[in-house]
Amino acid sequence: MISINNLSVSFGGFTLFDQVNFHINDSDRIGLVGRNGSGKTTMLRIIAGVVTPSSGQIQLPGDLTIGYLPQEMDFDKDKRVIDAALEAFSHVKELEDVIARLNFEVADRTDYESEGYHKLLVRLNDATERLSLYTSFNPMAQAEKVLTGLGFHRNELERDRGELSVGWNMRVELAKVLLRSPDILLLDEPTNHLDIESIKWLEEYLSGFRGALILISHDRRFLDVITNRTVEIMLGKIHDYKVPYSRYKELRKERFEQQRAAFDNQQKLIEKTEEFIERFRYKATKSNQVQSRIKQLDKLERIEIEEEDNSALNLRFPPAPRSGQVVVKAEGVAMSFGPKRIFSDVNLIIERGEKIAFLGRNGEGKTTFMRLVTKELLPVAGSITLGHNVSMGYYAQNQEELLDKEDTVLGTLDKVAVGDVRTRLRDILGAFLFKGEDVDKKVKVLSGGERARLAMAKLILKPYNLLALDEPTNHMDLISKDVLKRALQSYEGTLILVSHDRDFLDGLADKVFEFKDGTVREHLGGLSDFLSRKNISTLEQLEDPGPGLQINDNRREELSENLKSEGALSYLQQKEAEREQKRKRSKIEKCEEEIGALEKKIMEIERLLSANDNRVSLPQTLEEYGLLKETLDKKLEEWEKLHD
Repeated sequence: MISINNLSVSFGGFTLFDQVNFHINDSDRIGLVGRNGSGKTTMLRIIAGVVTPSSGQIQLPGDLTIGYLPQEMDFDKDKRVIDAALEAFSHVKELEDVIARLNFEVADRTDYESEGYHKLLVRLNDATERLSLYTSFNPMAQAEKVLTGLGFHRNELERDRGELSVGWNMRVELAKVLLRSPDILLLDEPTNHLDIESIKWLEEYLSGFRGALILISHDRRFLDVITNRTVEIMLGKIHDYKVPYSRYKELRKERFEQQRAAFDNQQKLIEKTEEFIERFRYKATKSNQVQSRIKQLDKLERIEIEEEDNSALNLRFPPAPRSGQVVVKAEGVAMSFGPKRIFSDVNLIIERGEKIAFLGRNGEGKTTFMRLVTKELLPVAGSITLGHNVSMGYYAQNQEELLDKEDTVLGTLDKVAVGDVRTRLRDILGAFLFKGEDVDKKVKVLSGGERARLAMAKLILKPYNLLALDEPTNHMDLISKDVLKRALQSYEGTLILVSHDRDFLDGLADKVFEFKDGTVREHLGGLSDFLSRKNISTLEQLEDPGPGLQINDNRREELSENLKSEGALSYLQQKEAEREQKRKRSKIEKCEEEIGALEKKIMEIERLLSANDNRVSLPQTLEEYGLLKETLDKKLEEWEKLHD
């Protein structure tokens, strides 16, 4: 269907693609993979006709329709959501005009037996069949179906796009692309702003899509579900694997191992041959053999090891001044937007050095609470206070969108850097893979992943002792995610994370706050402990409310009305429930104080025992130690029951 021949792209003396060749067939579902900045987005833009290559050709049928979802888009802010989605059907009018013109040409021709007349009839028939397909359904109903599948509820379809965030506007653009039903879909990071339910809906939709698909995504599971072919871009070259992503990773490893083994064997052969030539070069009796070996070497096709892109993000957060023991304290916090309650009566404490994960379904208030902590929002009740000497760095979901598009990479840091760090800006950018002429690029030409790295580079210019990171790995490639995770594991300050990425959170967070049904519940232990107690294995299961409980945005009003008709809790019952919750919280706090005191005593005894002090009565101390451990176990059981 599409043929890419000898494609090269160069700019500023840098070669992005070098004589690239590959083909896209009608039924291909391709995952386009590679490091951030390797050229994945550029390849999609070339296929979509947005960018012209330096050399080479893209051959595609003249009547091929392409649906392209870029990472960024311009849109009419005054247009309603539903009207924007219906723009997807504007080509129906164009198709009607084409059919009218073809009918006129057919009526005007008399060469009924000619090849040209036959081709004209075929074009007319194809156009008529396509129009019949488009007019066989109700465009309004189809638009509503796709928009609600992507997370909108019906009363939002009349809103102006200017009232929506960038993430929700991306969903509108995705809806337009899907509604157009093109022959080939080009999707650049379509899941970045989607919640779990919307991702599942998109997976089902794309699984039933009958055209070709090229997808850029850093979501391993999404790639495995959707794709059947993986095309890797690495250092300007294409490596094509006819398998999904996970299998590609295995084959890629095997390819490098085989290549290395073949290279090593050939090097041994070359070394032995050269040794023979040097040893017997001047012996007349061996001259024929020497000449034969020289010719053998000249004819040998040398094996070259493909240069692997091993550049890595070597990231370390600077040491920060010590904060007080209590870093964040929330007391009786409630938040709502208009009549919609997000959560209420939230009481929590985050202490110095803790690494916290906020988990829960989309819409339960994780990002909202993060914005309360950062003072972007004010609660409708209660208070959130930061502790003594707390300095906070905040990475928002749309952090990379807040960068000045006209500024350069170096200029972005130079504007915020102060003191001696100004002399190290190029070194810092080098750690974030901006090297050489990269630092002079304008922000507007950077990929989504490069902007995310630049935003993170801004964050480390100041020594914060509290990092609040909301979906920090969006747009980041898999290697950069791993390096960022290692840097955060060694970070000595306090960390608050919102993320849907289990691989990223596992082994990083040491405590979980679960946002569910308007409350926030604390869970000691990391992600694996949390999922184990929930008897689930994935964050998708946590965010999936299950059959019959699809409490997403387009159902909340319906459920609210049902509650009213069935009779909600009376005012007195609500007050009693609130008092019971406060009593329970008081018991939990008392229990936690007792646990802390017991742990402190146990640590003191362990210190005495390890000191081998002769003045310590060993039998008596061991007996006391055993009793304290037994009491601690009972208190921990009591604490767990209070959380049931």
